[in-house]
Amino acid sequence: MIKILKYSEVSNDEIFSRVVPETDVEGIVSEIIDNVRSNGDKALLEYCEKFDKAKLDNLLVTNEEIDEAVQSVEPKFLEILEKAADNIRKFHEKQVRNSFIINDEAGIVMGQKVIPVDSAGLYVPGGTAAYPSTVLMDSIPAKIAGCKEVVITTPPNSEGKINPVILAAAYIAGVDKIYKVGGAQAIAALAYGTETINKVDKIVGPGNAFVAEAKKQVFGRVSIDMIAGPSEILVVADGTCNPKYVAADLLSQAEHDKMASAVLVTDSFDLAKAVSEEIEIQIPMLERSEIARASIDNNGKIIVADSLNVAIDIANEIAPEHLELCVDNPFDYLDSIRHAGSIFMGKNCPEALGDYFAGPNHTLPTSGTAKFSSPLSVDDFVKKTQYTYYTKEALSKVAEDVGFFAEKEGLTAHAKSAVIRIKE
Repeated sequence: MIKILKYSEVSNDEIFSRVVPETDVEGIVSEIIDNVRSNGDKALLEYCEKFDKAKLDNLLVTNEEIDEAVQSVEPKFLEILEKAADNIRKFHEKQVRNSFIINDEAGIVMGQKVIPVDSAGLYVPGGTAAYPSTVLMDSIPAKIAGCKEVVITTPPNSEGKINPVILAAAYIAGVDKIYKVGGAQAIAALAYGTETINKVDKIVGPGNAFVAEAKKQVFGRVSIDMIAGPSEILVVADGTCNPKYVAADLLSQAEHDKMASAVLVTDSFDLAKAVSEEIEIQIPMLERSEIARASIDNNGKIIVADSLNVAIDIANEIAPEHLELCVDNPFDYLDSIRHAGSIFMGKNCPEALGDYFAGPNHTLPTSGTAKFSSPLSVDDFVKKTQYTYYTKEALSKVAEDVGFFAEKEGLTAHAKSAVIRIKE
């Protein structure tokens, strides 16, 4: 059963604390990466057989497989995928940055170029569930940014097939290539390349602890979006909320993973009790009830605060991945929220809207990293370079200043490189 605590009884660090199994994730991942670097496709095929129970002849999903998958998906779901993709495109197109140029002084031109990375590798989880939503959320911003090649890695089932809804979403999003490989080995392949899979410049997408550790270990060889931890939700709710809705929202994250954290902060002890009771009613009705049960029992909490303002302070301190403001007049509190991955406003905006359909991205910073990082966006798939141009006349006006500055740092060659041009 979910724990109910007064705010004075629990530290901020404990609110999203988790029961963590002891596994040498770092060592296991390091061995997998070394094997893939040394043995390429051979290692990937062996890992597919070992972990996914799939004996593959090749790793690349064929066009025929994609066409077959699209034909097999029910038309209603294809229509919904198209609507979601359209919403995601509309939102992310607003994020596009433009290059700029400054030429307001004679003889001086400066500017910045915004350039897409050449290639992006998107990791799409498999295993306990299929996530076509992740395909849309990660690939559409990359395409809007202008990446030349956008590829997906995702684990196959024991028959060597990718879930048709994954392939359908990839088709709708315009993904260039899809590979049948998951886990840390997929991250290694994207980072170092194999005979079949080309090295990419950027790796994005959520995954389990092994995927997260692999992204951490290959960072520097390639860029990554973030080190994502298990899913989190923090619901700030006032006493007038419907406990059925709040319980359902908490469980929407608890069913993701036994390590997920679902936390309610409220100023009403009566609501806290009602939500606790409603969670117990709803868990047995879930298809993933065992996962939700473990998440709620091990990591779930209800915190009773003295006021909604204190609840907002808690939210800012925790910096949750998902923050629901289940209150009347939520826009009254929006300016007070400084740290959250994604904010869901009001009593009719469940976090699931953001996971699938609304448009804002669902690949979000976790474990408090929303204090200094952002949701996945078009910015993740571009880089910026800058340029400077001076005529000799323009340089002559500032060369002595540049030289003086350089000498103050003890770098006389720097100074000379500026001054020599105006003394000759």
